[in-house]
Amino acid sequence: DLAAIRKVLYFHENQLVYPVRKQQDRDFQYGYNQIISCLTADVVLFNSKFNQESFLSSIRGFLKLMPDYRPTGIAEQIRPKCKVLYYPLQVDLPPLKSTKATVDDSWSDKDVQSSAKAESSIEFPASCHSIESELPLHIVWPHRWEHDKDPDMFFLVLRDLKAAGFQFVVSVLGQAFSEIPEVFETARLELGESVLNWGYQCSREDYLRILQNSDVVVSTAIHEFFGVAMLEAVFCGCYPLCPNRLVYPEIFPKEHLYSTPNQLLKRLKGFCQRPQLLRKADKKIIDLQPFLWSTLREEYVQMLHPVPVSNVATSSSS
Repeated sequence: DLAAIRKVLYFHENQLVYPVRKQQDRDFQYGYNQIISCLTADVVLFNSKFNQESFLSSIRGFLKLMPDYRPTGIAEQIRPKCKVLYYPLQVDLPPLKSTKATVDDSWSDKDVQSSAKAESSIEFPASCHSIESELPLHIVWPHRWEHDKDPDMFFLVLRDLKAAGFQFVVSVLGQAFSEIPEVFETARLELGESVLNWGYQCSREDYLRILQNSDVVVSTAIHEFFGVAMLEAVFCGCYPLCPNRLVYPEIFPKEHLYSTPNQLLKRLKGFCQRPQLLRKADKKIIDLQPFLWSTLREEYVQMLHPVPVSNVATSSSS
């Protein structure tokens, strides 16, 4: 009988606020299943406060889409079960290497790592660019190739940046599916030699190495409940620029948020003009400790197995 078993439900995303181009494209059953699952669960976990609050606040309006009986008070029943438990990051960085630049001989790996330790409790990688000031700004966009990540806005900003005569290189990473937005093909041609890496990286080591060699990581998402790719890029030493919406204000300080495409363009223009300042900046961009598996492990263990291990062992032996 499953009724007596402790049931823990984890929301990495929720279907109630998933962006669709037309309301009739929304599959009601997905959201309804999530609501029913919450009612049957003992504990409901969310990977961010934004995820939790956007779900709970949308239940009433979502259920109004039902043609017949519309239950009330559902969010109030679910809320006491809810808790935010961040998705745990565990990033094993590969040895840093680059075909684009090398660290000055006067700096050893030990010197660079010592500098990183002095700047932060998290040991950020020393970018191959960190001493080199002549290289153009390296922008990375590591997201799924789908409309909810708003690639149109990203490439619009890059086109304006290029048309204004600014020098940069870009790595467009992330997974593509059967339906790829047309903007990717157009942008690949328009950006030309500015493209350094393009497409999904089959090797995680190669993916992380690209992040290590990048300067700025950009999100243009209109759908994000946590943002693993952005935090991984920050862990690899990138400076984040995120829209001032969704989960981002919960995680990133306000100096890393923008509100309009023009604001993003202005920030990138400044970095293109003086990339060396960005590369010498303090690497302690945000405190990553709350998101690391080493920090969250015990909380996950207690949530999934609340009975002390010693009690379990005693009961088993008896």
